[in-house]
Amino acid sequence: MLLLCDPVLCPDMCGRTACTLAPDEVSSASRYRDRSGRHRRPQWRDGDMDKYRPSYNKSPQSNSPVLLSHRHFKKDAPVDEFVLAAMRWGLVPAWFKENDPSKMQYSTNNCRRESLLEKKSYKDPLLKGQRCVILADGFYEWRRRDKDKQPFFIYFPQSKHTLPGSAGTQCDDVKQECLSEDETPKQEEDKEKETSWTGWRLLTMAGLFDCWTPPSGGEPVYTYTVITVEASSNLQGIHDRMPAVLDGEEEVRRWLDFGEVRSLEALELLSPKNVLKFHPVSSFVNNSRNNSPECLQPVDPNMKKKPAETASSKMMMSWLKSSTPTKRKEPEESSTAETGEKPTAPKQPKTAGPMQQWLLGKGTNKK
Repeated sequence: MLLLCDPVLCPDMCGRTACTLAPDEVSSASRYRDRSGRHRRPQWRDGDMDKYRPSYNKSPQSNSPVLLSHRHFKKDAPVDEFVLAAMRWGLVPAWFKENDPSKMQYSTNNCRRESLLEKKSYKDPLLKGQRCVILADGFYEWRRRDKDKQPFFIYFPQSKHTLPGSAGTQCDDVKQECLSEDETPKQEEDKEKETSWTGWRLLTMAGLFDCWTPPSGGEPVYTYTVITVEASSNLQGIHDRMPAVLDGEEEVRRWLDFGEVRSLEALELLSPKNVLKFHPVSSFVNNSRNNSPECLQPVDPNMKKKPAETASSKMMMSWLKSSTPTKRKEPEESSTAETGEKPTAPKQPKTAGPMQQWLLGKGTNKK
C-alpha cells in the first residue's frame, strides 16, 4: 500500500504543514504580478474552494491550496494568469495503471531536486511544465538527537505591521481581481495600497503536480509533490533537507510561467534559502489527528516539566480561548483510517489570529 511516512520516523521528508487561512484569505494572500508587472488576485478553480479546509496540522493525502497557471485547466488562458486549486498531497503519476492509488509502493509526498530528471514520476510532469506552488502558513520539522525528537514550526519572517486575525475587513474591500485598463498610474498605485494583503505571509514552496484518472473511469484527481533541497545554514541544526522555497513574487512568477521559463531554467530557482524563521513547538503536533492552535504554540524545549504560567503565557492562552473563527471553515479532521491514530484530546479549533499576534508581539522563542 501507499507509504504514509510519519515525519517523526522518516528522516528525508517535510511531512506536515499548517494552513489556517480561510479560502478567501488564501486568495488575498496569494496576489501575484503578471509579466507586465500588474498585481492580480488569483481566483479559485470552480468547485475547489469547497475542497480545501484550513488546518493547523495538515498531513499527506489531505487537500492543500496550490497556485498554478490557469493554462493547465483552460487552454486559451494566458500562461501568466494564475489560479488556486485544491490538490491532494502525494503525487499519483498520470501513467499509474491501478484503480486504487493506495496500491502505490513508494511515497511521493516529497521529491529531491537533485533527482527530478532521474525518476519518471517527476520527470514527466517537470518536462510538461506542470509546476505549482504549495501555500502554507509554514511547515513542521523534527530535530533528532539520540532518542529525542523535537518538533519546530518554520515560516517566512512576518512584517511588524501584519494584522492579526482573519483580516476579514480587508477581504471585503478587495472587489476587483485586477486593475482596469483606463486607470492612471497614480490610481493603480493607490489601489494596490488599498487591496494589498497585510495578514500572515504565506510560505511558497515549489512543487510538481499531475492529473491521474482511474483506468476504469471516474473523475480526474490532481495531486502534487513538494520539492526539497539541502537545508539552509540556519536550518541544518534541525534537519538536512528543506522544501524548495520561492522567495518573492518574481520567483513565484518565474516558477509558474512555463511559457516563458523552460524547465531546466526554472530548476535554477531551487536552492537553499537562508530566509526562514522558526520556533520549537510541543510534541502535541506529532499526532496528525491533533488539530488546534496548540500545534503552533511556542514552547521551551529545555523545560521537562510544565513551566509555571507567566503573564505573557496567560495572555496568549486568553487570546486563544477567547478567539472566535471569523469567515473560516472548521479545520479539517484527518481520517482515522488514513492515520491509524487517535487524537490526544479533542479540542475546539480556533482561529490563528491570537497566535499570530503573540508570535509577532511577544514571541521571545522565535529565532
